[in-house]
Amino acid sequence: MRDVVAQMHRWWGEGEPFARATVVATWHSSPLPPGTSMLVGPDGAAIGSVSGGCVEGAVYELAQEVTDSGRPVLERYGVSDDDAFAVGLTCGGIIDVYVERIDPAGFPELGEVAEAVAAGEPVAEVICVAVDGPDLEGRLGRRLVVRPDGTSGSLGSGRLDAAVAEDARGLLAGGRTETLRFGYDGVRMDEELTLFVSVHATPPRMLVFGAVDFAAAMARIGAYLGYHVTVCDARPVFATPRRFPEAHEVVTDWPHRYLRAEAEAGRIDERTVVCVLTHDPKFDVPLLDVALRLPLAYVGAMGSRRTHDDRLRRLRATGLGEEALAKLASPIGLDLGARTPEETAVSIAAEIIADRWGGSGTRLTSLSGSIHSQEPMRPAAGG
Repeated sequence: MRDVVAQMHRWWGEGEPFARATVVATWHSSPLPPGTSMLVGPDGAAIGSVSGGCVEGAVYELAQEVTDSGRPVLERYGVSDDDAFAVGLTCGGIIDVYVERIDPAGFPELGEVAEAVAAGEPVAEVICVAVDGPDLEGRLGRRLVVRPDGTSGSLGSGRLDAAVAEDARGLLAGGRTETLRFGYDGVRMDEELTLFVSVHATPPRMLVFGAVDFAAAMARIGAYLGYHVTVCDARPVFATPRRFPEAHEVVTDWPHRYLRAEAEAGRIDERTVVCVLTHDPKFDVPLLDVALRLPLAYVGAMGSRRTHDDRLRRLRATGLGEEALAKLASPIGLDLGARTPEETAVSIAAEIIADRWGGSGTRLTSLSGSIHSQEPMRPAAGG
């Protein structure tokens, strides 16, 4: 997403119109999630994807038409049959794609969006993608840019802008891209306007505790998945950037003290995942006592079943109840038969993904029905 915004900003700065096609809604086994975009540049270059290849040709042609006309279009692509869907998706899913012309006159706020994304600051772009009925007030295509401390642009009225900004800030905090329905004057119960909120959130955090070989592999896969990865250990001889080159930061501190300080500073949220790889009671018990009291996306701890049973006994002694202990993924990871640090990191990452989306971890070949969940079980990683 950051690369797409950067390319948009470059073309925007050159003053030539181009098109952006954005997935705004999906059903069934859709290939890519809402918020995914494809750009069609002034020179005809195509960047990004909306379906992994199924409908890109049709979207490309529509994008060129929208660039020429300046009129945005919301198009539905689904199963290729006689039900008037424009183009077939081989996966059997359905997607709504909003195609719009982008230029400095129509989107003067793009500069501030691009600057925020480049700086890693949260920002949301709200676009009116559909109007239920004749668009007498010219609402289609209007946009509002929402930051934690302000807004720019307008959806057509001050009351609507204020109501939408409140909801958009909630989505920003959770890193979620969603579609909202509002009335013309900001009434949430009405549904005249369909508003797509594209969230560019700060990356979710992955905190890896224990400066061991498994942590190095976990840092690599965490960064690959889009997390901002921190490796923390109390032992300065092991907690060095040289040992963990793919971590975004390496911290020397007692794990429980560092996690508590980060939570008190507001740098921990419901997207944060914690991987405890120390399997040493003097480190992991105080750490887990803090972690299991926080609203985190995932808390996993490495160790044998004997270590796990001993850890639970010690944690109960700290006053943690069974509801809090039930949040602990231990022994950490899915049963993949992993042996090496790299394989173990894959099993941990797989468990984090399954936990996020409500997956079972079962082989798809043994299941029936849709292979994609429609809603995340926990707030998604954004941006």
